[in-house]
Amino acid sequence: MPLDEVRKKIDKLDNELIRLFSERALVAKEVGEIKKREDMAIFVPEREELLLQKLSELNTASGSILPNDSLRAIYREILSVSRALQQDQRIAVLGPEGTWTHQAAIKQFGHAAEYVALPSFAEVFDLVTRKKADFGVLPIENSFNGAVSDTLDLLVDSPLKICGQILLRIDHCVLANCPKDEIKTIYSHPQALAQCKQWLKEQLPHAELIPVASTARAAENAMAGAAEGVAALGTPLSAELCDLTVLEYSIQDSATNTTRFLILGEEECEPTGNDRTSILFAIDDKPGALVSALGAFESFSVNLSKIESRPSKQKAWEYVFYVDVAGHAKTDEVQQAISTLQEHCSMIKVLGSYPDTSL
Repeated sequence: MPLDEVRKKIDKLDNELIRLFSERALVAKEVGEIKKREDMAIFVPEREELLLQKLSELNTASGSILPNDSLRAIYREILSVSRALQQDQRIAVLGPEGTWTHQAAIKQFGHAAEYVALPSFAEVFDLVTRKKADFGVLPIENSFNGAVSDTLDLLVDSPLKICGQILLRIDHCVLANCPKDEIKTIYSHPQALAQCKQWLKEQLPHAELIPVASTARAAENAMAGAAEGVAALGTPLSAELCDLTVLEYSIQDSATNTTRFLILGEEECEPTGNDRTSILFAIDDKPGALVSALGAFESFSVNLSKIESRPSKQKAWEYVFYVDVAGHAKTDEVQQAISTLQEHCSMIKVLGSYPDTSL
């Protein structure tokens, strides 16, 4: 078939898509009016995850050549626009603009949301707690560097719930407005520099590596210092915001470098059948206390997928433990495990149950 004829087919499909998008937008707006009338949440993580799972299954069953990841990305934006038609959404993120946290938030909430980039973890928590933002997004752990202690520490006293997670593959890029062989200085966040240590040693051995507060700040330095051979390790989003060129993509030493982010808010998620529950607890300082506490999960066959300890900051050598378990807090086995756990703890706090998404 000639190219012109194929393009006519695409034009016809686009016309039909526009009609369907418009029809869907009207229905989405109607849904929003019902939610407002009945005082229901606009963003329902478990509902959106079940929808995306269903769409992926339909896509696979249809034999479509469109990858499920791509389909999910398309529908993330459709859902983002739908929410915006129902109610403006403000999302607090660790700033400045262009950080990996900002990019993770866009992955979940799409481009139709308003993003507020803040300079500290505490300010993200505070803005959401004061209801000046609907949700906050912060990193909780990286597959290369481990737990993010700032987020763990703030969860201890915060009234906010964990209502979702975002897994984002971290593909560090070299950003600059000078040729690669003219780079003299590279700025980035200390973790980014550590995660690209081997590549930098092999490819840019003579460049001075300077740590800064964020990859976004590094991009701003690269933009200002292009004439002096300044570059940055950062995100494609930072390159776009700072009008920089991406000289190299995906330079991290680990091919599976992934960061997990938490969505923080006031909403509690309903079970989806594939959930995770996060719990904080403290134990009495006595022999075997931690083993006894963790035995609560084994007793009811609840899989413990993560455990981290942090100083309680109340008493020397006293610790608070953060654990993730498979399942929702409303299921019988998790409820029983939590009830038994309480017998061994001086403090226990269920931080939230939410869809255990892997994309």
